[in-house]
Amino acid sequence: MSSFQQRPPRIRKMLPDDLNQVIRIEREIFLFPWSPENFADSINAGYDCHVLEQTSILAGYGVMMAGPDEAHLLTIGIAANWQSQGWGKKLLNHFIHLARLKNLRSMFLDVRESNTGAALLYRQIGFKPIAKRKGYYPAMCGREDAIVMKLML
Repeated sequence: MSSFQQRPPRIRKMLPDDLNQVIRIEREIFLFPWSPENFADSINAGYDCHVLEQTSILAGYGVMMAGPDEAHLLTIGIAANWQSQGWGKKLLNHFIHLARLKNLRSMFLDVRESNTGAALLYRQIGFKPIAKRKGYYPAMCGREDAIVMKLML
């Protein structure tokens, strides 16, 4: 299909009917994926759960929890065949915009120390590393540290 016929992906709220596609992406891109219950609980708790959709195909998703003054981006992911096209940045900026609409002061996220590509994107957007969580993530050979990053809104 030629590019002029394709509509750009849109971002919308995640629905329970999306969970099979979200889990498919989650398992494709993460060695230690969230469970379907993690996503369902996030939807039921009223977290900001959104998907990036091209027609009826989900290309990405994210979950953000908002507190009184700050947002926590709990997870964000882009399907492997959609990566390196700017869609992760678009989705991340969407969550930043949501946090600003809620008049939140800051946004936090955790990133695996080995996930240099994601950490670089976060830095480019303005996130600053502020701490390290020792052994936060499960890894193939034990545990992996997380870098805690913060963006002032």
